[in-house]
Amino acid sequence: MTSVAVRDRLEVARPRKKPWYKVLYIQVLIAIFFGILVGWLLPDLAKNDWVKALGDGFIKLIRMVIAPIIFCTVVSGIAHIQDAKKVGRVGIKALVYFEIVSTFALIIGLLVGNIVKPGAGFSGTPDPAAVAGYAKQAAEQKPVDFILHIIPDSVVGAFAQGDILQVLLFAILFGFALLVLGDRGATVRSFIDDVAHAMFGVIAIIMKAAPIGAFGAMAYTIGRYGPSALGNLFGLIATFYATAALFIFGVLGVIARIAGFSIFKFIGYIKDELLIVLGTSSSESALPQLMEKLERLGCSKSVVGLVVPTGYSFNLDGTNIYMTLATLFIAQALGYDLTLSQQLTILLVALLTSKGASGVTGAGFITLAATLAVVNPALVPGMAVILGIDKFMSEVRALTNITGNGVAAVVVSWWEGELDRDKLNAGLNREVDTSDVKTAVATD
Repeated sequence: MTSVAVRDRLEVARPRKKPWYKVLYIQVLIAIFFGILVGWLLPDLAKNDWVKALGDGFIKLIRMVIAPIIFCTVVSGIAHIQDAKKVGRVGIKALVYFEIVSTFALIIGLLVGNIVKPGAGFSGTPDPAAVAGYAKQAAEQKPVDFILHIIPDSVVGAFAQGDILQVLLFAILFGFALLVLGDRGATVRSFIDDVAHAMFGVIAIIMKAAPIGAFGAMAYTIGRYGPSALGNLFGLIATFYATAALFIFGVLGVIARIAGFSIFKFIGYIKDELLIVLGTSSSESALPQLMEKLERLGCSKSVVGLVVPTGYSFNLDGTNIYMTLATLFIAQALGYDLTLSQQLTILLVALLTSKGASGVTGAGFITLAATLAVVNPALVPGMAVILGIDKFMSEVRALTNITGNGVAAVVVSWWEGELDRDKLNAGLNREVDTSDVKTAVATD
């Protein structure tokens, strides 16, 4: 399709400018503000189960459709590929990219932790009993168990539990089966394509409730932990936020520039998803809409279907930064001077343990326990030092993870030679309303 034709099509789809109060990201921002206010001034009300249910209910609505959307997207992407070797090629490129960028995230966390030393002089006393549960879960987490867990006990079980990697495995196998069927599988391919568009329409409807979910989640968080939890360990929180920003605008910014787009415009393009993640502390809450937006941004459907779901287990940049920075903070707070070899061990171990973390709140804390146990078991009780503020750092972990996976999809599409530059420029310049339900269902 020519550049002129693409622009003509976008002109037809371009809506009139919405009033500010109908713009989703503004609604979410207002909801987060009032959530913080209610949590601060009315903590007893904010800790009410019904307030908590607002945030939990919204996340459940999103997770309800994650498994079918991933299945339909991956199957459709693979089934429409003419060359079966392409799937393996895209997968290898994605994994290579993931490991390189993850290593950068870990190194940045180590460097900042050694330079800033946020844990130096900390006078708090850890409570080992407070983190006993996390330590136990980490001890039970073995590499071989992680590999076997990718294989579901049954296909129905994979969808019922909503396990991303299990659904992804079955979707890849099913997609290859349709690819081999050729013309005989055309009816099934068409049906799956239609289901995928319908599911994206469901997501567009659910997202209308995003401000309610963000309000409930933020109000409960502030009411439960209180502003004092932020003040007690403000140094670590500020260091982690700054390090995540350095990674996004530094490392990912350079990668985006090499691929030919601006990281600032990209973040503006996915701002709705970022605000949902900020309010819910879970990058999974924005996964379906992120995949749809990336396709509309000009990324190949097959690349998006393979890269984004896989990235939610193999490309957790925010979790990587958190683990190295938090490990150094705990060691400094407890008075342990880690050697160079121990810090290199952190890097290598974190590369493996981070693969077991998903986009769910709390997973990063469990993988941190696993990392500490390998580096020095004496550090595990020190997790109690940051237990109270982990929830506030969870937001930035999730924000960094979703941004990293979005950039990965664009970069791999560009690397594969399947990035539509006209759609990319139109999307980043905000020429299409990506929050419209009709557009979500009808856009190919």
